[in-house]
Amino acid sequence: MSTMAGSWRPANFTGNIMQCLFFQCLVLVFLVQLYPASCAPEIVRPRGVAISKAPLYDPERDFKCLDGSRTLPFYMVNDDYCDCPDASDEPGTAACPAGSFHCTNAGHSPLNIPASRVNDGICDCCDGTDEYATSAGCENTCLEQGRSARMAALRQAELTKQGNELRLQLIRQGKQLKTDKKARLEQLQKDREEAAKIKQEKEALRNAAEELEKAALEKYRQAAEEERAKQSSANQEEQEAFEHFQRFDSDHDGFIRISDLQSRQTFDKDKNGEVSEEEAKYFMEEDELDWSTFYSQAWPRMKPYIMMEKGLFAPPTTPSPSIEAPGDNAEEFPADNGEDEEEEDANADGKWAADAAAETDDAAADGDEASADAGSENDEAAADVVEETHYDESTQNLIEEARKARTEYEDADKSVRDVDREIRDIEDALGKDFGQAEEFATLQGQCFEYTDREYTYKMCPFDQVTQIPKNGGSDTRLGTWGRWTGTPNKYSTMFFEHGQGCWNGPQRTATVKLVCGLENKLTAASEPNRCEYLFEFSSPAMCVSETDSNPHDEL
Repeated sequence: MSTMAGSWRPANFTGNIMQCLFFQCLVLVFLVQLYPASCAPEIVRPRGVAISKAPLYDPERDFKCLDGSRTLPFYMVNDDYCDCPDASDEPGTAACPAGSFHCTNAGHSPLNIPASRVNDGICDCCDGTDEYATSAGCENTCLEQGRSARMAALRQAELTKQGNELRLQLIRQGKQLKTDKKARLEQLQKDREEAAKIKQEKEALRNAAEELEKAALEKYRQAAEEERAKQSSANQEEQEAFEHFQRFDSDHDGFIRISDLQSRQTFDKDKNGEVSEEEAKYFMEEDELDWSTFYSQAWPRMKPYIMMEKGLFAPPTTPSPSIEAPGDNAEEFPADNGEDEEEEDANADGKWAADAAAETDDAAADGDEASADAGSENDEAAADVVEETHYDESTQNLIEEARKARTEYEDADKSVRDVDREIRDIEDALGKDFGQAEEFATLQGQCFEYTDREYTYKMCPFDQVTQIPKNGGSDTRLGTWGRWTGTPNKYSTMFFEHGQGCWNGPQRTATVKLVCGLENKLTAASEPNRCEYLFEFSSPAMCVSETDSNPHDEL
């Protein structure tokens, strides 16, 4: 006794008590973890009723249909007979086709299933409560499934957290892009005014230089017109000669002979009704003529006679003696015989022909070769003459000044058009909806691809979606940017419309579902309905954490 009393120490006693309390706490925690969730106190409610609706099912009172249509004795609840139009009296049976069964699924997520699945032999609830009257032998797997779901939720939460950090960067970049575009737009508007002034000045200089150039070139243009007129006349002359050559060439062998002319009364110089060989040789110095020789030698002599035949050329007329007073002047006009008159006529004809030939020699001298299309070739030659004209030094300087002024004006005009184009592009970009905080702004101008067994799909946000066959062929436009169509989050879905029409079908459309991801990537493509394409696109811009519900405040 004394020994025990002597060994008593207050410090030891306190330590023992603390150790006992510690071990008791460990045991209590262990027992709590082993305590099944099904053993926890549960609110009394009929089978198939959610805890939130338990107060509506009070066993101490009559049951009132949830739509207020009827009041029933409580024993009629879950009696396997559908009494309420809204099926609320049968939450735990399959009696009502429109009814639903609530799976509590303790340890996992609650679930509502159609009443038709109750007692159908298939385990729909992870706690097995939907198969209470069958031999399906459903096991309670809620803890295991809940653990997997929680792990997936943790992974998703971590993904969202990391993606949200990237999203905040995208927001900052998007806002900076918008600020830069606004600043650039202001600068461009100023540049546009300056460029327009320069264009106006260059236009005035160009007009003045062109006026001087026009005045200096006028004499050259007149000379060119005269040259063209001369060429045109020569062409007509050659064409006419060639047509007669073909007409005189009776056997169409490319040669004209004396016999060919003897058959033409046009060449009867002495008007005796026949063309002698001597008369024919007057026109032909050789027995036969090809086209070139005909045009250069025979045609100038033949043309006056041909013109006389057509009445286009008339010889000068000699006054005839007066019939009323022949006496006094009879000696001046002796009555010669017909031979003298014919000789005079022939001499006169020869003189007229020589005069007409002299008039046509200049036109005929330029014709060297024969062809049916000689006219067009000579027109081109005349144009070449104009283009190859050599100007005097003063005129050449004016031409160079005008050319320089035109170039400077064109450059100034191009500068104005380039500025206008950039202004339109920036105004279009500023007018687009890139999200609540500009988080999608960096996607503009980028394109993303996804390839399956047959096609490569190319999605360019805010532009268009195309389908490219892997085995070759033309691209198919599936749609151009339309609008955001997500629900409830507007920015969760992109819609592209007005694509190429399907064969005997509507125009193609494309819907892009956006999900959270650590990179911008097109992850899936399908065609659930004809001409309607569905894509999935991951992006950090979709990673919104609960602590970042209002990015405007943080930024």
